[in-house]
Amino acid sequence: MKHNLDRRIFGIALPSIVSNITVPLLGLVDVAVCGHLGSLDADASLPSSYYVGAIAVGGMLFNIIYWMFGFLRMGTSGETAQALGRRDLSAVSLLLVRSLLLATVLALALMLLSPLVRECALWYISPEPQVANLARTYFNICIWGALPSLGLFALNGWYIGMQNSRIPMLVAIGQNLLNILCSLLLVYVADLRIEGVAYGTLLSQWMAFSIAAMLCLRYYRKLWHRPDFRLPALGTLLLQALSPRTASNRQNLSLFLRTLCLIVVHFMFIAAGAAQGSVELAVNTLLMQLFTIFSYFMDGFAYAGEALVGRAVGACNRDNYHAVVHRLFMWGGVVALFFVALYALGGNAFMSLLTDDSAVLETLSHYRLWTLLLPLCGVASFLWDGIYIGATSTRLMLLSMAISMCVFLVGYFFLIPHWGNHALWLSFLSYLACRGMVQTCTRTKILPQTFGSIKQNS
Repeated sequence: MKHNLDRRIFGIALPSIVSNITVPLLGLVDVAVCGHLGSLDADASLPSSYYVGAIAVGGMLFNIIYWMFGFLRMGTSGETAQALGRRDLSAVSLLLVRSLLLATVLALALMLLSPLVRECALWYISPEPQVANLARTYFNICIWGALPSLGLFALNGWYIGMQNSRIPMLVAIGQNLLNILCSLLLVYVADLRIEGVAYGTLLSQWMAFSIAAMLCLRYYRKLWHRPDFRLPALGTLLLQALSPRTASNRQNLSLFLRTLCLIVVHFMFIAAGAAQGSVELAVNTLLMQLFTIFSYFMDGFAYAGEALVGRAVGACNRDNYHAVVHRLFMWGGVVALFFVALYALGGNAFMSLLTDDSAVLETLSHYRLWTLLLPLCGVASFLWDGIYIGATSTRLMLLSMAISMCVFLVGYFFLIPHWGNHALWLSFLSYLACRGMVQTCTRTKILPQTFGSIKQNS
């Protein structure tokens, strides 16, 4: 039983980890190409730094926008896994159609409001005029990728709910390869500049969405005889997708508000580091890379939690639910301890690869304790997030995030003025640990909320 469950956990977690690792490559490819655009201009009227700055501004803006719509993935995965556990295949197919319809409406609204969003963002960031103009060009092209990007969120969430993380992994790898190929061809062969980078990103987004949709039709074709695709039925389904009274949209609202809290914490963290000088900002950026690497691995196990907990809840199988939670925390603890050992033994060498600035490396040596505490403070929050999403207990997730954000803000306003950057890291680690502790304390509410009074299944 345990070996079979472990295979199912790793069968979802490992492809998800690979998918997560490919995510930074999309931005890295664009930055790498833009880093050489200045040398392609015959008159060198615009240095490469302007192009890189424009990509940084545009990429950050899209990251924020798409991050806010992450509920399309999280909300879909838990509900789909539960429907699969109930063996309700009609609900399984309708959930994907409904999620895609909601993604389409949100993408169209985003494109309609894009001029306002763009100008407000540029006003707030206030880059140099040349950088702002290049960022506008990049944004105006890439905004047409809103539909495939949000649609891919819905598809990936559905695939995870269907216990299939291999297709999202293959699509993510394919998207990166397509982005590299398209960007290089458009910039160096078609002789485009930042437009070529933007069109390369746009084309890779549309092709990735198309591939994910075609694979869905190919491998799950038996499901598509069930939904009614006539216009009246689709209209009814769209109204349900937009109605604030449905349980799904109440869950999506909780996930959306949770994401806003997450964005507040991360942006205030960045702002506090920047206010303390370039050395502290560099130190925080490098240390955050360690946290990001750890998060890629833990997110894989969180996705496994979404799929397997959701299926156990849908099947009303308490034994399986408890077994999944137990094995997730066992393997999550192993991974956390592995990263503690890895950062203890190789953290300094890794930092030396990222920078040769002696002042930054010297300052980093004073943050060794925070480095080792990152995996230990963060492991529970990642795993519980996946479990709560699978159980569709999103209000409890929002509660834990809101309390944890308040803990961070207390440290931010009262400790940083006295202890500086160390207080910032203490606040961030307290925020991570608080998320895990609050979710641990409220875990007993998952069972009555999801299983109700249904008797335990064998």
